[in-house]
Amino acid sequence: MQRETQGRPQLEGYDLIGDVHGCGATLAALLEKLGYHQRSGVYRHPRRKVIFLGDLIDRGPRIRLAVTIARRMVEQGEAYIVMGNHEYNALAYTHPGPAGSHKRWLREHTPRHNRIIQDTLEQYRDYTNEWEDTLAWFKTIPLCLEIDGIRVVHACWDQKLIDELKQRRPDQCMDTEFLVESTDPTTQAYQILDRLTRGPHVSLPEGIAIHSGDGFTRKSFRAHFWAQDPQQWGDVVFQPDNLPGDLETRELTAEERQQLSYYGPEEPPLFIGHYWCEGIPSLPARNIACLDYSAVKYGRLVAYRWSGEATLNADHFVWIKVPKEERALPKPWEIDFD
Repeated sequence: MQRETQGRPQLEGYDLIGDVHGCGATLAALLEKLGYHQRSGVYRHPRRKVIFLGDLIDRGPRIRLAVTIARRMVEQGEAYIVMGNHEYNALAYTHPGPAGSHKRWLREHTPRHNRIIQDTLEQYRDYTNEWEDTLAWFKTIPLCLEIDGIRVVHACWDQKLIDELKQRRPDQCMDTEFLVESTDPTTQAYQILDRLTRGPHVSLPEGIAIHSGDGFTRKSFRAHFWAQDPQQWGDVVFQPDNLPGDLETRELTAEERQQLSYYGPEEPPLFIGHYWCEGIPSLPARNIACLDYSAVKYGRLVAYRWSGEATLNADHFVWIKVPKEERALPKPWEIDFD
């Protein structure tokens, strides 16, 4: 574990926090529960730092608050962060399509895409300069992180693609060229962005869809990447929604297996978000922790307190159940934006 300078005590570990999705007041409450306290408008801990797993924005009631808390911590050296697919989506949604392209925007303004980002745009509507500045900050967020023996990525650690990313972008961040390229499914940048921020997914048969509890219809399912020799769809499905009919017993094709990533039990501890788990936090593998427990769907905002252990321990999860009316939380959780 690294040592701090300027008289600060040795760092004990990291508190990794899953997808916030605009539950800013609950984030403040979770930080307080973890022993962080505001000083000069920044949440700080004398011996620990936070790592945010991305997806600060969209859907929740206090998106600006969530972004402000995280950004201030990152910029003051109290936290790290990796890119979530929702930050990436916001960058593509607001960036014009390339010259000569038929696309007006990198991410088309379809009814589905409009709905996903609607709450964010509404909450920044009267703060246009702040929104532009926030988008500029999003571009500085790395896609993955390795620090003090742990790995962090929003959705999936694929070593081959991460090696390609590091060769191209040693800081593991996007520039404008990479962002534009990443919206073309035929490119390397697309493969990297899609796998690291969205994870593996398997297409459903023609005419079959999942009608999710969040109101979206999906034509694929999210798959995990730690089954050593998966044979059936049920061996890799990783989402609360059940597969329709008897699809869990459907055999994975050779092509589908080839498209999946694999993270073995001998690899360093890995922390991910993205997969909107439900219930009491648990470990899907001894070296993998998923920290997305559907906070914005009135689930749990979850952290893992890591203090150097090579084998993860479910007793190290800390969480707060998100109230149905987050605005009811008391004033001390507020941060002054001015």
